[in-house]
Amino acid sequence: MTIDGLSEDTIRDILLNTRRIAVVGASANPARPSNGVTSFLVGRGFDVTPVNPGLAGQRLHGSAVVASLEEAGPLEMVDIFRRSEEAGKVVDEAIRLGAKSVWMQLGVIDTEAAGRARAAGLVAVMDRCPVIEWSRLGLSRGA
Repeated sequence: MTIDGLSEDTIRDILLNTRRIAVVGASANPARPSNGVTSFLVGRGFDVTPVNPGLAGQRLHGSAVVASLEEAGPLEMVDIFRRSEEAGKVVDEAIRLGAKSVWMQLGVIDTEAAGRARAAGLVAVMDRCPVIEWSRLGLSRGA
């Protein structure tokens, strides 16, 4: 059982039916996981908005980087590359901005924030990577 308790069907549904993704904590450094995930998502045809105040105004994998999650709207999924103790603030903002799901990356665990997201009607993924899940589920979708 995974920490978030979500079924394969739920993960599959998120990955195949989401179009717009904000990547909070996106990095321009190719060695950083957030950079690789952003590239992967763009390559699969997602409309990705990287969020990083230090890179705002630049482009990352063809997408304009914004300083805040609010600038990334409208939101469907918020992919969180922040430390676990910082994830709750991002989750709360995603709820406020009307996201449909929050995706906390590998090692990012905040069960209280996930509970708040679920109570607000969002799907909350925790301690998973969309690239790994995409491959594990054998999904395909071109740009």
